[in-house]
Amino acid sequence: MRITEHPILRYQKGPKVKFIYDGQEVEGYEGEPIAAALHAAGIKTLSHSHIENRPRGFFCAIGTCSSCLMTVDGVPNVRICVEKLKAGMCVETQQGKGVLR
Repeated sequence: MRITEHPILRYQKGPKVKFIYDGQEVEGYEGEPIAAALHAAGIKTLSHSHIENRPRGFFCAIGTCSSCLMTVDGVPNVRICVEKLKAGMCVETQQGKGVLR
C-alpha cells in the first residue's frame, strides 16, 4: 500500500515506529505523514462529512482541505496528511468539530 518507487521523487524512510490509532497499535515510519501510515495499514476512512456523515479519505494530501482532520495527542483539527509521525503518538478519529481537552 506504499509507493516505493517514483520516476522523479526519492523516498527516505525513517525508522519503523509504533503509535496508537483509536486504541489500537499501528506501525509506520517516523517522519512520514500520519495519513500515509494509516493508509499503508489499510485504514482508508479518515473522517466523515458533518452533514451527510459520509466517509472521507485522502483528498488533497497537502493540508488544504479538511478531509483528514483528526485529534492527535489530545489536539483536535490536526491535518494528518501533513503532520509527521512520531513514535508513541495517540491519533483518534475526530467526531464532529473536535473537542479541546
